Amino acid sequence: MSDAFAYKVKGFFGRIPSEPHKLTERTTPTKDCIVLCHLGVLEVSNGNAWEIEITGMVGRPMRLTVNDLKRMPKVTIASVHQCAGSPLDPDKPTQRVCNVTWGGVRLDDVLRLVEPDPGAAFVWSIGADAGEFGGVDCGHYIKDLPRSRVGVDVLLAYEMNGERLLPEHGHPLRLVVPGFYGTNSVKWLRRIELRKERAPGPFTTRWYNDVVAEGVTRPVWNIAPQSVIVWPAPGTSLERGAVVRAWGRAWADGGVAGVKISLDEGLSWKACAVEKPTGHSWAQFMCDFEAAAGQQSIVSRATSRSGESQPDAGKRNALYRVPFTVV
Repeated sequence: MSDAFAYKVKGFFGRIPSEPHKLTERTTPTKDCIVLCHLGVLEVSNGNAWEIEITGMVGRPMRLTVNDLKRMPKVTIASVHQCAGSPLDPDKPTQRVCNVTWGGVRLDDVLRLVEPDPGAAFVWSIGADAGEFGGVDCGHYIKDLPRSRVGVDVLLAYEMNGERLLPEHGHPLRLVVPGFYGTNSVKWLRRIELRKERAPGPFTTRWYNDVVAEGVTRPVWNIAPQSVIVWPAPGTSLERGAVVRAWGRAWADGGVAGVKISLDEGLSWKACAVEKPTGHSWAQFMCDFEAAAGQQSIVSRATSRSGESQPDAGKRNALYRVPFTVV
């Protein structure tokens, strides 16, 4: 396996993406996208020669270079890409989100080449990055996902927004799991393993597991329904009596069923028009209201197709309020 890389940044590295009121474009420019690297940023000298090993419960283990993958049918997938927030503060609300077009090869197509064992329930993905996070020696970054998810557009991606991946986005190869939080889309991907059980390591056992009941946790996989107001922007001054068209973005794994807005701290809600969902991308919603005088705020609540809605507070997908003034 090619190990021709060096650490461009050693240790945690992050870059906060655009604030919600700047998410005006359907496809977020790469420079404005979220970056979160728990263990550092790798710089790879010869990306096309980078190898990925596919092993575990397979009949034909193999290694493939990025060049090999580029000879396979290429697909592009537009998908919302969201950070789940800090694993050290998992319930803190976050609007760290972007919408990206990925290019690469379907993982499902690659796995057909290796003859998977029907008993393999999980796909482990292991990156080349390793080190310490949160005072813990983590070894290599490793995550997992249910094998049943692989057919839902999971990619081995080598492009982002039509260009080669940047180092901080995982050049030369990363996993992309549309509809799952970004922590599951492993960068600098070097090995895929098929296994019966979930993967070991702190990023699957210690962190990124939500408590759902006493003694019961759930992996941070599927993106929960969420929405943000793009307009009006925080601090906007509006004219009294004006009809204002509020609009924003909403997303959820499996799609958004509806969005409502409130101008009275949730005492009443008004349904919004929501554009027809397109694949894994976010949806635009809009709703008109008449501006009343004084200090105001607007909040939106998205509901997923599965029937789940955003909570008022206390979760990473809690409601997002935007203050504004009417004069």
